[in-house]
Amino acid sequence: MPNLPTTGLRVLLPLLALAAAPGLAAEPPRTLSFDRTFSAAGEPAFLHYNVLFASNGAVHRMELWRDHDRSIKRVTDAALVTYATRKGKDAGYTLKVLDLKRRISTVIERTNLYRIGSFTDWYDLGHGLRHPKSAYRLVAAKAPAGMPRIGRPCRWYDLIEGSRTTHVCWDEQAKLPLLMAPASGPPIWRVTAIDQRPIPAATFVADDRGFIRNDANRDIEAD
Repeated sequence: MPNLPTTGLRVLLPLLALAAAPGLAAEPPRTLSFDRTFSAAGEPAFLHYNVLFASNGAVHRMELWRDHDRSIKRVTDAALVTYATRKGKDAGYTLKVLDLKRRISTVIERTNLYRIGSFTDWYDLGHGLRHPKSAYRLVAAKAPAGMPRIGRPCRWYDLIEGSRTTHVCWDEQAKLPLLMAPASGPPIWRVTAIDQRPIPAATFVADDRGFIRNDANRDIEAD
C-alpha cells in the first residue's frame, strides 16, 4: 500500500474496520413470492405480442393474442395454431389445436391434459412463465451482462429452483416477462413486439373447415 498522509490514514482505518466487522456483512436478498411478484392482477384487457423462444435446441417464433382472461390464441412457427377458452375464473379451459401442415384439428380439456402429463395452466398459456413445481427462491436482481436491448421498462429477478437460475425481466405494466435467460447462455424467451389495442372477437374463432377433427377427450376418457 502506498504511503498515506496522516489525515488520509485516519479516514481510511475506520472504513476498513467497518468493512471487516462481522455484524455488518451484507444481508442476503429477500425472498419474494412468485404469485405476488408475477401477478396477472391488473393486466391489460387486451394483449398482443411476438416472441422468440428456445426449445429442444431450436429457436421458435410465436405470436399471441389475449382477450381479457377469456380467450387466448397462439401461432407457433406458422405451423401450429392454439385456441384456449374458459368461462369466468375457472381453472379449467378448452384447448383447440390446429396442425396446419397435417390439417388436423384436435380438441382437449385441461383435465385431460393433466391426465396425460401436460401440466399447463391458464397463466402459463398467456405468459410463457410457469409456476414453480417445487421449492424455489425469487430475488430482485440486476440485468445480466450481454442481454439484448429491451425497448420497455422492466424489473429484473432471479428465479432459483434447485441448481437452476433463470433471469426474468418482468414488465409491470403489461404483466409479462419480456426476457428470460438461464444463468449462462443466450435468452430462452424474448418478446420482440407488444401492443395493447383491442382485438376483434373473430381472432379467437378457430376455422377448421376441411381439417380432420380429433376429439382427444373421447380417446383419453375411453382408456
